[in-house]
Amino acid sequence: MKKKAILLLLAISSFAYAQSFTKADTLKGSNTEYRNFWDVKKYEVFVAPKSSDKSISGTNKITFEITKDIENPTFQIDLQQPMKYEILASDIKFKSEKRDGDFIFLGTNQKFKKGQKFSITFKFYGHPIIAKNAPWDGGWVFTQDKNKNPWISVADEGIGASVWLPTKDIWSDEPDDGLILKIKTPKDLVGVGNGRLISKKPDGDGIVYTWQVKNPINDYSIIPNVGKYVEFKDTFNGEKGKLDLDYWVLDYNLDKAKKQFKQVKPMLKAFEYWFGPYPFYEDSYKLVESPYLGMEHQSSVAYGNHYQNGYLGRDLSGTGVGLNWDFIIVHESGHEWFANNITAKDQADMWVHEGFTCYSETLFTDYTMGKEAAQKYIIGLRKNIRNDEPIVGKFGVRNEGSGDMYYKGANMLHTIRTVINNDEKFRQILRGLNKDFYHQTVTGKQVEDYINQKSGIDFSSVFHQYLETTKIPKLVYSQNGNTLKYKWEDAVDNLLLPMRLNGGSQTITPTDNWQSLTLNSSTDVSFDPNYYILYQKN
Repeated sequence: MKKKAILLLLAISSFAYAQSFTKADTLKGSNTEYRNFWDVKKYEVFVAPKSSDKSISGTNKITFEITKDIENPTFQIDLQQPMKYEILASDIKFKSEKRDGDFIFLGTNQKFKKGQKFSITFKFYGHPIIAKNAPWDGGWVFTQDKNKNPWISVADEGIGASVWLPTKDIWSDEPDDGLILKIKTPKDLVGVGNGRLISKKPDGDGIVYTWQVKNPINDYSIIPNVGKYVEFKDTFNGEKGKLDLDYWVLDYNLDKAKKQFKQVKPMLKAFEYWFGPYPFYEDSYKLVESPYLGMEHQSSVAYGNHYQNGYLGRDLSGTGVGLNWDFIIVHESGHEWFANNITAKDQADMWVHEGFTCYSETLFTDYTMGKEAAQKYIIGLRKNIRNDEPIVGKFGVRNEGSGDMYYKGANMLHTIRTVINNDEKFRQILRGLNKDFYHQTVTGKQVEDYINQKSGIDFSSVFHQYLETTKIPKLVYSQNGNTLKYKWEDAVDNLLLPMRLNGGSQTITPTDNWQSLTLNSSTDVSFDPNYYILYQKN
């Protein structure tokens, strides 16, 4: 009976897992019939957070364009419970309005033509979800600095911007014409948003800070920050000219920030070398001190690493290399290229954000400390890989894959770089990605195909191995004098991953079948540790 009970429990668990995605998940994660006929052009947001009762209120004017001829469609606007809303103005007369959980459905009774533009203005208000452990769980943060001043922000990449803001909350649709973000604060506090500050005006009992973003922006990057901030500025002479650097920190941390943020210019120099020009010159580069560790908010990077090197003072690689630079400055800024410039259309392809950005730490190290230190760092990160589930998640249901998208994704890219064996070609591929997919949303497949095409090597099986399985290819080998026998185990079918031996003097391309190679000498064969594979000597 016990065995049957266990089997039944396992069957129920498997069924539950198979059925774990709901209609609501599809509405959140898919470009459904309620979304696929209109394209957001601009958000104009006003928000007034209130620390005394942890509430927010504001408005969002959504301007959009019809992308195809369509008759009597229903629009889906996303706004998560328990936030409330009202429609203040609209160019469209809706025949029906229905709130269903985290979604607002607006029915119409008219024909729309491709190219028509409209706007809807929503009022939103209420007590939003409060983050328990930002930025990982998502939601608003209402806290105090050490001087008991209110300190407010939000982090919502995973949970979605609709946790507080009425939006079209899907990664594949960014407002092409950017954002206006107005933040109302008490008179003794400061509101910091994305892009550039274009006005600061008294408004009744407070002040309204108006920020403008001219470039497309993913909606989870739209972040108001309120605190006892002070500002200091600098400039960076980059590939596209003068880039304004804007820093907003708590008043008592100004001296620490001026010292720690000197790392920004070397970071920008390294990343422009590897990735091409910073993607948002028009909107400036900004670091904003935040009440959580950090996030890649576009042109307003959240910084909470307490002005120390490493990741909260630790080196994630365990090698000591990562203690030479501030993890949050480097990693979160790397996202300006991979996540903000090039954005995945679906969370299932989030490796495009995190794999490349995790690898940006290695590339920064390479540029500033040399290749040997960089290789030491990336190999050290492998101890953090769990191989628990595939990196690619389920598409269309707002589902991201394994956290291995960071360290394993980075090591996959390092392996690809090692196979290419031409750092200038690899660099031009990275720069080409950021140029050819400039300010675009993409699929993982597009990125894979681009690397295959530009490298001249078919890495399709490599992507399949590392992104879609939990197995790491194992090279099983034996050596008898100068005869080497070898084959793959735990490899996907037809894995094509050529390997150089003995310092590059010979090359093998293993398969699932035993092969032989006559080595140049009978000295024990040596393998390049930069390939992320396992070895088993028989």
